[in-house]
Amino acid sequence: MFYYVLKYVLLGPLLRLVFRPRIEGLENVPSSGAAIVAGNHLSFSDHFLMPAILKRRITFLAKAEYFTGPGVRGRLTAYFFRSAGQIPVDRSGKEAGQAAIREGLGVLSKDELLGIYPEGTRSHDGRLYKGKVGVAVMALRAQVPVIPCAMIGTFEAQPPGKVIPNIHPVGIRFGKPLDFSRYLGMEDEKAVLRAITDEIMYAILNLSGQEYVDQYAAVAKKEETDRKAAEKKAEKEARERKFPRMPLS
Repeated sequence: MFYYVLKYVLLGPLLRLVFRPRIEGLENVPSSGAAIVAGNHLSFSDHFLMPAILKRRITFLAKAEYFTGPGVRGRLTAYFFRSAGQIPVDRSGKEAGQAAIREGLGVLSKDELLGIYPEGTRSHDGRLYKGKVGVAVMALRAQVPVIPCAMIGTFEAQPPGKVIPNIHPVGIRFGKPLDFSRYLGMEDEKAVLRAITDEIMYAILNLSGQEYVDQYAAVAKKEETDRKAAEKKAEKEARERKFPRMPLS
């Protein structure tokens, strides 16, 4: 019930009024039956904009941190995501990935729409990163199509770390469903899973026009964080060499 109150009464109308999203290819999303909507992930607001414009309910696999935050704000965030039907996913380790696949297959077994971000995390710089193969596993095991989706302009509207979004035009593009039935029974073959995932990411790339990086987003983000930390440390050491502390006497 809360999902539909959000969609049609509280959040949906507000998002449409503020962002006036341009929608393309909505007819590519099936009106019934199970399917995976696989999209790029540029902003926290992606979680709400796509469900607001879809005619059907969609359930996302959301990171577990949204459900475990401390304090009043953390409890409110957890309540919000649970009430909206989103599923928490622990992203740490191989076993966690298997749990996410099981949860996703559970959604698809009910002939529902499953939303997933193959990159695994938000892009920290607006580029499109290498996809993880979980989306391919679910597509093959559930025998469902994958609809590529591109969020456009949401990085500028709400970049990482920004709580209140900017007023910025956004777009949402849905591509034609991708059929992977030719690979049925091959979900344990790594090369097949990689090929399927790359095909999905290429379709998203064509829709979004982003720059592609053949590296996992989480790895690139950590490298960027480490680089900035090293630069900050080097600057501090350079200042101390230039202006050494004088002993107190």
